[in-house]
Order: sequence, then structure tokens, then C-alpha cells
Amino acid sequence: HLAALVLARGGSKGIPLKNIKLLAGVPLIGWVLRAAADAGVFHSIWVSTDHDEIEKVAKQFGAQVHRRSPEVSQDSSTSLEAIREFLNHHHEVDIVGNIQATSPCLHPSDLIKVADLIQKEGFDSVFSVVRRHQFRWSEVKKGENKMTEPQNLNPAKRYRRQDWPGELYENGSFYFAKRHLIEKGYLQGGKMAYYEMRAEHSVDIDIDIDWPIAEQRVLSFGYFGKEPLKEVKLLVCGVDGCLTNGRIYVTEDQKEMVSYDYRDMVGISLLKKRGIQVRLISERDCSKTLSAMQLGCIAEVSAINKLQVLEGWKRDLGLSWKEIAYLGNEESDVECLKKAGMSGVPADACAVAQKAAGYICKSNGGCGAVREFAEHIFLLLEKVNSARKQ
Repeated sequence: HLAALVLARGGSKGIPLKNIKLLAGVPLIGWVLRAAADAGVFHSIWVSTDHDEIEKVAKQFGAQVHRRSPEVSQDSSTSLEAIREFLNHHHEVDIVGNIQATSPCLHPSDLIKVADLIQKEGFDSVFSVVRRHQFRWSEVKKGENKMTEPQNLNPAKRYRRQDWPGELYENGSFYFAKRHLIEKGYLQGGKMAYYEMRAEHSVDIDIDIDWPIAEQRVLSFGYFGKEPLKEVKLLVCGVDGCLTNGRIYVTEDQKEMVSYDYRDMVGISLLKKRGIQVRLISERDCSKTLSAMQLGCIAEVSAINKLQVLEGWKRDLGLSWKEIAYLGNEESDVECLKKAGMSGVPADACAVAQKAAGYICKSNGGCGAVREFAEHIFLLLEKVNSARKQ
């Protein structure tokens, strides 16, 4: 029994609840859970945590949850202690694949190859490494009367990068080990093997990358699902709660008014300039409001069945689901969010909509969420174009 195990306690010395903080619209832990699920090599996928919110997110991504004890949830607690506790409660597990939540560019193909090493080739432990081309020098501590010395180079004959194979360093992305090793107190031991990851996939935001840079790396090199991305040709956006903040103001003479964010208007304009159609959908009759906004978008109001409307537009335009993006915020949007190739919700969307979406905006509805989702679409389009060139 090969189990994937992600350790994700609630405490963090740096970023509060870092493990579920949104990274490129997805909770950090979601990136590795998606890769583990799509690898198809694990008999079970677990998150070990001491926090209710992390448990909730883990279950949204299909993982089972082991509630770790306070004894192994301290700042001083080691990964090995948490893994051993997990094994004490799950006697069916023979091999643990400990995957780090802070490695969001992990791909299923890596996990498949590692599973083969440990299950088919007989290794007792396998861990991830990355190749680095860095010259090392000995440390000279303050007050010491000595010179630094080269550790892995001859200064008189420095290698060119292309002429030097470099060195292998642990990157912390994953550690696979058999039960008997872990029970003896080892994550690495017995018949050992390393697995070399591609440098662009070796991202550890815990060590050397801050959040904005990590988001760019994930958008460029992250794993987005089994099916290849396609160029988005249509964005369907909910009106109330996405384009507006959902509030309706009523004057004394019973006229309705809503507010919107100019940034969202710019976002729609930019999408159109990129050749992406934008259509609007609403459960209520807001045709006068949309007319006043002068957006120039096709709209369906009083839509009782949003999915039916979306399917009709898809058919009329001859598009695949992968070519459609959908921004919604309510329970009535859930089926559309699940079908669309790219789906998003504002930060204040209802819980079931957030669960169904692939991207959760930092902005609330009516406060720039449309513009933010448009930027997300543009970044993924760059990824599609880059893949075509390759």
C-alpha cells in the first residue's frame, strides 16, 4: 500500500496558514494534491494536519485527513515524528510518499517514476534532488585569522557552466520510504536512490522564493491537469456578485441602482482586444443596468438554468469546454464552473462555488475580480503559446 502524505500543520513562523494561502488562485496544498491524484500510483492520499481550515481544503481536493496530535504539531516537531505517528494509526500502509506542500511545481510524471523505483526496482527509499551549478567556498567566521578555500573548483581553471555537470542537492520536494525504515527512525536509508527533478520544477517557496515570484513560476511551469490547456475564446461572467458587488440600491421612486468597478470595465475591454468574446449572465432581469453600463456584450438575463444557456452558447460558437472560461459566485454557477475549462470566483463567493472553481480571486465581486480573472487568463494564454513554440 503506497500512501501519499502531505504534512500541513496550521502554525507557521512566516506566513499565517501558508499551506492554504492562494497561490495563482489555488490553495498552496492544492497544487501537490492535484499532482498526486493525477499520478494514479497512490492507494490513498492523506494530509496530516492540526487545523480545521486545512482539513476543509484537503477534503475539497479529494484527500483524506489524519488529525495529528499536539505533540507532533509544535515548531520543534520533525517531519519524521509526524510520519511515524501517521503510520501508527494506519497499519495498512507499507510505503509513505511524503510530499512537501511547498513544492507547487511538482508534476505527476515525477511521482509515477519514483513509484516505479520503489515498487518495481526494489529501492527502500527515494528522494528528490536538483542539479545546481554553484561554486562553493569554505566559511570564514568572524574573528578567525584564515583565508577561505575553494570547495568544488580550481580558481585557476574555472569551469564554464556548459562544461561542468554541476552537483546534486536535495530540493525537499518529496521523500519516499518503506515502513521498516521509518519505524527505525530513517527517511533515507537501506537501498537508496535519488530522483533528479528538472530545475524549473524545483520550486520551494519555503526556502528561496517569495510569493509573487512563486506565482509566476507556477503559471509558467506548474501542473494544471491531465488535459492540455487550450486558448480561451469565450469568457462568461456573472453579473450580480461578479461584475457588481451584488448590492441593489433602490431609490424612493423604486428605481434600482448598482455600482461597478472601472477596473472590471478595463478588463473586459482588454479581453475583447485579445479576441476573447465576453458574455454576461444573470438570474434576474438586469437588462436596464447592462444597457446603462454600455459594455457591448451579449447577455442572457432572467436565466433560470445557467448551464443550459452556457451549453447553447458553446454549441452556437462551436467551442470545446476547454476554450470557455467562467466567472461565477453562487450555487447556481457550480455546474458551469465544473464544466468550463477555466473557472474562477471572486474572493467573497459562496463556499460551494469556491470549491468548484479552479481559481479564487483575491478581489471581491464588483471590486476588480473581473480584471483579476482576465489577467489570470492572459497569463495562462502565455503558457499555451509557450507550449506551442516548444
